[in-house]
Formats: sequence, C-alpha cells, structure tokens
Amino acid sequence: MARSLHQLVAMYAIVKAGGAYVPIDPDLPDERNEYVLEMAAPVLLLTSSDETLTARSDVPVLRVDTVELTDLADTIVTDAERIGALRPENTAWVIFTSGSTGRPKGVSIPHGQAAVAIDWRQQRYRLGVGDTVLQKTAFTFDASGREFWWPLTAGARLVVASPDGHRDPSYLAAAIEEHGVTSAYFVPSVLSEVVAVAREGQLDSLRQVYCSGEVLTPRLAQAVHAASGAEVSNEYGPTEFTLSITCHVASDTGVPSLPIGVPQGDAGAYVLDARLQPVPRGTAGELYLAGQQLGRGYVSRSELTAERFVADPHGPTGTRMYRTGDLVRWNSAGELEYVGRTDFQVKLRGLRIELGEVEAAFGAHPAVRQVVVVLRKDLHVGDSLVAYLVAHEDAALDVDDVKNAVAQRVPSYMVPSTVMVLDRMPLNPSGKVDRRALPDPVFEEREFRAPVTHVEQTVASVFADVLGVERVGLDDDFFAIGGNSLVATRIAARIGAALHTAVPVRAIFEAPTVAGLAAEVFRYGSADRPALVPQERPERIPLSLAQQRMWFLNRFDPESATYNIPAAIRLTATWTSTRYARRRRSRCTPRDPANRLPRDRRCRSAGHQGVLRGHPRSHRGGRRTR
Repeated sequence: MARSLHQLVAMYAIVKAGGAYVPIDPDLPDERNEYVLEMAAPVLLLTSSDETLTARSDVPVLRVDTVELTDLADTIVTDAERIGALRPENTAWVIFTSGSTGRPKGVSIPHGQAAVAIDWRQQRYRLGVGDTVLQKTAFTFDASGREFWWPLTAGARLVVASPDGHRDPSYLAAAIEEHGVTSAYFVPSVLSEVVAVAREGQLDSLRQVYCSGEVLTPRLAQAVHAASGAEVSNEYGPTEFTLSITCHVASDTGVPSLPIGVPQGDAGAYVLDARLQPVPRGTAGELYLAGQQLGRGYVSRSELTAERFVADPHGPTGTRMYRTGDLVRWNSAGELEYVGRTDFQVKLRGLRIELGEVEAAFGAHPAVRQVVVVLRKDLHVGDSLVAYLVAHEDAALDVDDVKNAVAQRVPSYMVPSTVMVLDRMPLNPSGKVDRRALPDPVFEEREFRAPVTHVEQTVASVFADVLGVERVGLDDDFFAIGGNSLVATRIAARIGAALHTAVPVRAIFEAPTVAGLAAEVFRYGSADRPALVPQERPERIPLSLAQQRMWFLNRFDPESATYNIPAAIRLTATWTSTRYARRRRSRCTPRDPANRLPRDRRCRSAGHQGVLRGHPRSHRGGRRTR
C-alpha cells in the first residue's frame, strides 16, 4: 500500500496479531515484488481498494478498507486468540534491501531487538505527549521504523505525510509548520533542499532532527540549527542492526566532517583488520557491530547470513557480530569517523544500493555483453549512477530499450540516470576493470531550437544554471542532460520563484523537456502575490530579516568570529618617520626614485632590489636588530 492511514492500521494489526509484516511497494517492479513474495512466503497479502498490485502471487489478498468489523470485539488481543504466545524472539518485520548477487535480501528483525532499539531512542531523545513526529519515510526503508513505532510508545502524535510528500521539499516544510512537527528524520540530501526552500520561521517548531543514510556536512547541520534551533544528530545504522547504533550531536562547526558518533546503549562497535584484530586509533578498519539490536539474519539465505553474521571473538561465548563492509576509524575524541565502503555498495539519496544488483539487471539484456555501474559525483547535480555498457558483437544496442528493461527489474532509484556505450572497458595491469579510468558522462546533443517565450526562456535558463550546461534548447530533456529526481526539486522551486507560481515536482517528470514544462507552467498560471509598486521611502531604511539577525548575533556575542572573513593584504608605502626607520632596521622596501638613499646605504644582499632602511651592517653579518 502507499502511505496512508490504512497502511498504518494494517502494520499495527499484523504485529498485534503476532505476525511479521513485509513491506511491498506497488510502485516497484513486478519482478522484484514477485521475488520478495517468493522468499518471504507470506500467509496473507494486505492491500486496499485504491491499490493495484500486478505482481503474480498465489497468496490470499485481503483489502483492509472493505472488512466488516461490526461483529468483532474491541477488546485487547490476548495470547489465547493468537496461534501461539507472542515472545520477544518472534519476528516483527522483514525489510528487503539491495543484494550483491543481483537479488534483494530480507533482514529479519525480532520484537526484542525492536523494543531495545526504541527504548534506547526514548532514553536518548525523550519524546512525550507534547511532541509531533512526521511520518514521511517509505516503509520499505528500514529507517521508517523509528517513525512508525517510537512515537506511539511514547504517547507522541504521528502525522502521516501524503503518498508522494517525501519527494517535495516545499510540502515537507509546509507540513512541519502546519502540524507543529517537533521531531523529524531526514536523509541529508533531502534535508538540504527543505532548508533551502523553507520560509523564515517555517521550521521553528522542530526540536530534534535526525540524519542518516548519507554524509551529514557541518555546514548543513549549522544551517538547520540556524533555521530552526533544533538539535541535529548524525546517526549511523544498517538495516541489519535495528534502526541505529551510533549517534553524534552536530555541535562542532569548525571541523571538516562530522563523525558518526559512539555506540549507544549496550551496542558494541569493533574496528578490525583482516585478522579480526582491533586496529590502532586513527587507522581505518572494517566496522563490526554487536549487541541486542542485531537482527536475526537474512530470510531463506543461510549462506549469506553465515557470511555476514559471524562469531564475536571479543564478546561473551556464543554471541555474534555483523560485518558491515564500512570502513571507519576512531578519532582522538573516541568517536567513529566514516571513511568509505570495502565493496561496491553505495548510498544514493539515503538508499543503500548494491551496484552488483544493478549490473545484474543490465547484464540480463541480450544485447549487453559487459556492464559496469559506478556512482559519480557532480558539482551541479550531486551524486548519480552511471552505467557503462559494451554490446555483443553484431548486436544493435538501443539505450532506451535497455533502460526500460532494467526499470522492470529494479526500483526507479536504482536505474542509472546516464548510460554510456563503450567499445571496450579500460583495464588495469591485473586485467580487472579500471573504474577510475572510465570516461566522464557525455550527454547527447539535440538539434538546438532557441526558446522563444518568456516562460520558455526562464525554464531553459534554470535548467542551464542548475545543471551547469552551457546551452539548453526547447527539445532538451531534463533527465537526458544530467538531471535526476533530487535536482528536480530545485528546478521546480527555482522556476516557481522566477515566474511567481507554484510548480509541482510531478510536472517535471510528466513533461521533462523545456517546451513541455513551459506549457505546463503556463497552464498553472501565476500565484496570488501582491504586485511590486513604488513605496514611500522612510527616513530610516528598515533592516531585512537577515540583517536584523546579523545585528542581534553581533550584540548577543560580540566576541564571536563565526562571520569574520580572513584575508591577507600586502601594504606598501613610503615612510619618512625616523622613529619607524630605527625600529624597523634590516628591512628592505621597493626602490623609490623619489626617495633614494646614498649608494653606501643601499642593501647589498644578493637578490634584494630595494634600499636599506637602517644600518647596512645588519646585512653584512653584523648584529641583527628588530
């Protein structure tokens, strides 16, 4: 089901009845959903009358909004009514995440581990009856568990966002203001867009902001705190370790990067080398996790469970630890710093992606002989997936056809935005593909047609500015010239601000060309805003909100150097003060024709082209003076 009240009722009912729920997103490809249903082997499929699940399955279907409830009791469900007693070791939910073998893998989380994770969060952050939490994370993402379960166990209020609300920064900012949201979870890339589009005071209700899934920069943390006053926490935790394990409050602004913090509760974190021995502080090693929040393993994948969930040689006998594949190191403050990945698993907009799964989807196409998928960083469009293909001999490789076939096998966020066809892959001396030698993406150029109307020129100008493209024509496609779903939110905001209208992000997906989007924007019309007309000029010009803020900060902390701008300036001048010349002996100044000294007073040191200010002995081995 899509995000709705029915979805929450269904999830809570499953767990209350003693079962385990497996999220199935009807918007994901049928092949993926069919594989998940096959691996999970559910006894019942819950949906609503508004949804159409086209994946093939023999599982009985129950539409929760059509069930007759008049004959059912409203008392608390007991163990006598369940198939068996509900115990902490029973599975609560299973989240299928990207798999390195080309297939997703399901992580099983028991009730006991979930309870420990929620209890830790409550002890650390203290939600109460006066708090409001925004539920906006997709329920197929493991981080959604903190939104679904934590608020209700603490008596807080839960506000459910619209089905596509998590993709619209303007909607999220408005929802926070409208409902007085005090606690919210964000992936850093989405959080930066929300802060950018939020109006003054729109985020004031926020008290706690939690981030994970991507690198949180000190600059973004500072911007969030300045816009809302909220405490910003940088967290870390894979799907296999329930909700999160480490936490760092982003209070330092002068550091180049934020650590991911220290283990919380009874959780344990080891930084080990290839022999499972601890590495010295400051040295990078692989991160292993242990503790009560550790998941049971992967559903129906015993071989993969044995590979990742290994015996803990540093803990009590019989305990396990999880091999994350993340490279970290302990810093001087005793906190963990994230370094990178040991394999080709990447994070894109908060979603973990196994590049092997994407490559397997491309490799299934009959025209593709070899494929490599990498994560590229770009100054304008941010991170994006790029696929490099080598076609079979005598095979006609249609890029659009290949991308459509891949979209049927993997979710849309795993489909690379750019596909390049190569004659052959670059290899390193050992014969392996040299990923660093892969060429930069080249976008196909169309026949240029210049924008004509004001709206077309505005749309083309915003495309060019945001994507860093020199020239954009009427027929240029936003996604074909380097755009992606995250950048689309910035495009919509910029066009709306320039044309005084509200442009939904959906419009860019429906009409990605300049001509098509301009027609859509023209159809929306302008927003109801007051016209800009001349005003009477007062004697004292009022300060803007930003200027008032700067004035207040200066008065509040005059000694703060936060907004000081350092600069190195070389000053040259002709000095005539005798006192200064005596005090500054052994210094050379540029030759000045209007102020020559006698020949014997000139500096004789090699390489000096000036005249001596002071006694020449200071350059002949005599006593140096300052």
